[in-house]
Amino acid sequence: MIKNIILDMGRVLLSYDPDLELKRYFDTEEDIALIRKELFRGPEWAQGDLGEITNAQRYDGVSKRVPKRLHKALRLCVDNWDECMTPLDGAREFCRYVREKGYGVYVLSNACQLFYEYFPRYYSLDFFDGIVVSSDIHIVKPDIRIYEYLLETYHLKAEECLFIDDRADNIEGAQRVGMQAEQFFGDFERIKEKYEL
Repeated sequence: MIKNIILDMGRVLLSYDPDLELKRYFDTEEDIALIRKELFRGPEWAQGDLGEITNAQRYDGVSKRVPKRLHKALRLCVDNWDECMTPLDGAREFCRYVREKGYGVYVLSNACQLFYEYFPRYYSLDFFDGIVVSSDIHIVKPDIRIYEYLLETYHLKAEECLFIDDRADNIEGAQRVGMQAEQFFGDFERIKEKYEL
């Protein structure tokens, strides 16, 4: 029996489209592709999510791998990339719905420390029964230790949890610790119907 709903943040609670910021700061498709690769898919992104470096420090490593002419725009992109996120359609309503139905509601996210600046713009931290951010504990999904940490910290039983994430590998990580898990493709109504929430 499901008693707790655990939600990923990016592409579940908030939209996440770095191309919006890339197109804002860079003029050519070539430059956009380069910064997408070096910033959003580079090692510094993972290091930020692991809490090994700050968001601002991402610039230091990435700037060494891109032409100097792009450094000013890169700095702006690093400092403002979180502006590409807004509440996903239906996400707030889903959270309120499951809360009113009596479910525990939690967030489990791979995110850097900037999470605590942008997430509260859209959701009250106090609304959730618990939040686990990867950079706080230096573990990222799909490492099973992050799911175990959430379960232990909030005294939850895995079999009573439904985890919702947009990535298949993160879903598999949750299933390995015994949670029910559902890959999210933008349809909260389907999840409500499937799990009879």
